Amino acid sequence: MNRLLPLVLLAGLLAFGSASFAREQSIQMLHPLQEPFLAPEFELKGEDGTLYRLSDYRGQVVILNFWATWCPPCREEMPSMERAWQKIKEKGIVIIAVNVGEDEDTIFAFTGEYPVTFPLPMDIDGAVIKKYPVVGLPTTYIISPEGIVTHRAVGPREWDHSQLLDQLRNMLN
Repeated sequence: MNRLLPLVLLAGLLAFGSASFAREQSIQMLHPLQEPFLAPEFELKGEDGTLYRLSDYRGQVVILNFWATWCPPCREEMPSMERAWQKIKEKGIVIIAVNVGEDEDTIFAFTGEYPVTFPLPMDIDGAVIKKYPVVGLPTTYIISPEGIVTHRAVGPREWDHSQLLDQLRNMLN
């Protein structure tokens, strides 16, 4: 029995490691929607006063993220979104992170801790999030250059992960 214990522990560690690796790999990928849909248009003001219209980004791949400062997974993915933004911002891909239900002061304080340079429009009254089938935060939609929502990610991602960035770049072709 004493000789079997190390083997059982090793088998358990290998199984756990394989499951963790598979989970990590699947987290990085964006899964296509079974039924893509036309992205609902919106016009929102950012915490900096800039007006953001989804239609202004037609012809680009749009990463449309819904988030809030009180959401731990949202906070977790913001640094990777900024790193991704630095790699893709001039490559025909844009990140728009729509804050849900919070005001300029709250977002300003958040960006003091988590500096980001991509657009942060505010959906203060929740009108835009109601147009998208969001089930929790963060939820991210990928919108094709033609304005079609093709993919959804529920939960945080490592947005600067090479596989995920390659998948986004391939959507431009």
